[in-house]
Amino acid sequence: MRIGAPREYAKGEGRVAMTPESAAQLQKLGHSCAVESGAGLTAGFTDESYRAAGVEVVPTAEALWAGADVIVKVRPPVEAEVDRLSAGKTLISFFYPAQNKDLLERCRATGATVVAMDMVPRISRAQKMDALSSMANIAGYRAVIEAGANFGRFFTGQVTAAGKVPPAKVLVIGAGVAGLAAIGAATALGAVVYAFDVRPEVAEQIESMGAEFVYLDFASEQQDGAATGGYAAPSSPEFREAQLKKFRELAPDMDIVVTTALIPGRDAPKLWLADMVAAMKPGSVIVDLAAERGGNCELTVADEKIVSPNGVTVVGYTDFPSRMASQSSSLYSTNIRHMLSDLTPAKDGRIVHNMEDDVIRGATVAFEGAVTYPPPPPKVQAIAAQKPKEKARELTAEEKRAAEVAAFRRQTRSQLTLLVGGTLVVLAIGAVAPASFMAHLIVFALACFVGFQVIWNVSHALHTPLMAVTNAISGIIVLGALLQIGSSSWLVVVLAALAVLIASINIVGGFLVTRRMLAMFQKS
Repeated sequence: MRIGAPREYAKGEGRVAMTPESAAQLQKLGHSCAVESGAGLTAGFTDESYRAAGVEVVPTAEALWAGADVIVKVRPPVEAEVDRLSAGKTLISFFYPAQNKDLLERCRATGATVVAMDMVPRISRAQKMDALSSMANIAGYRAVIEAGANFGRFFTGQVTAAGKVPPAKVLVIGAGVAGLAAIGAATALGAVVYAFDVRPEVAEQIESMGAEFVYLDFASEQQDGAATGGYAAPSSPEFREAQLKKFRELAPDMDIVVTTALIPGRDAPKLWLADMVAAMKPGSVIVDLAAERGGNCELTVADEKIVSPNGVTVVGYTDFPSRMASQSSSLYSTNIRHMLSDLTPAKDGRIVHNMEDDVIRGATVAFEGAVTYPPPPPKVQAIAAQKPKEKARELTAEEKRAAEVAAFRRQTRSQLTLLVGGTLVVLAIGAVAPASFMAHLIVFALACFVGFQVIWNVSHALHTPLMAVTNAISGIIVLGALLQIGSSSWLVVVLAALAVLIASINIVGGFLVTRRMLAMFQKS
């Protein structure tokens, strides 16, 4: 099959659906590749780089569409592109069928097969084709970069000779792929990050990335905000009111707010209202990743950056992935390549559209002159919502006291048992050992006890330097053991030899650790 990638003509779109690297992989599947002249320039891929990868560079879009069996795009097709479709051709692109029903009907009428990359089901096997997650990851990262470009201070806190700079406080609303990427970027820059999501099961993910999960004081039944496939579901009116109340409490303290909340097939929910923007400090920044669907912020204007009357910047760009066109094109073209790999099972350049395959069926929205959207639920269950862990009930003062007394009694019994057992062992040994042995044994037991207590109470972070500075103590042990090796008792000789061996290991290990520690601070 001949796979063609046309130039994207949407305003602000800099991505391309085929890169020279992905084209080389597609050719290994038995396909030939073509690209419209100039299609990759905005993403940093020249026509010469395509030719070097064995890709034919076609001068016009008309010629490309006419000669290609499979068209790979980023954006949904415009009217002129739909007119170039025909039976036997396959279109692979973002499509958003729920919002583009008229466009879907027009594509169906052409008899072409349409594969929507935004409809790839969220199951484990399809992660390599999940273009929405690939682009959301980039958008979340870029949102923090845009926030930093419009924020007048450092993200990280600093203490300098000129004064103290507090860290920026960042709130991320929505902890999907984009939200987690934003959390990671903001945390890496040194900000104090807070995050909220209607799905309480993501709290663990948020906290593992160094952010603080924002809990709601919601008295009714536990809100379950997870829908099929790991997406968020609409909230109840009561939950929404509790949510807005919490955001109003947070607004005066937040320097940067990144909103990422979207519900499939719906307009973006309004979560950051005008009064919250008014409560923020001048110079604060709001980056709305849901601007293309109406925005989560009430003041968002799509494709524009505005400044509110109180000096808060609201960024409503809809082309965040295109602002990193090279990286976005590389990831998206890889998603496309994996989709084509599944469509070419024999690796012989022949497309086999298996509608029994969960991934292919889920992504196909038009096939053989029929609309196949929405797809049936996949046979393999998608990402399931995990039930949140129940919070442990806080103990009363009496219960805490009773627990402490019980723990003390257990420790006391354990210590008494060890003391009695140790005394019996010492008496048994004393009955057969020479008199001098008992004096040495008592010193040995006291040394073990004191040493254990000293080491046990040292912080784990200090164990490595502690090992490095105990060589002197080990040297004393070796000298004492050498003096005892000449004893007339075979038991003392054996114990002394063991002491020499163990102390020697400790000395050698200490020097090795010290050497590694010093090497860490040496300039290469």
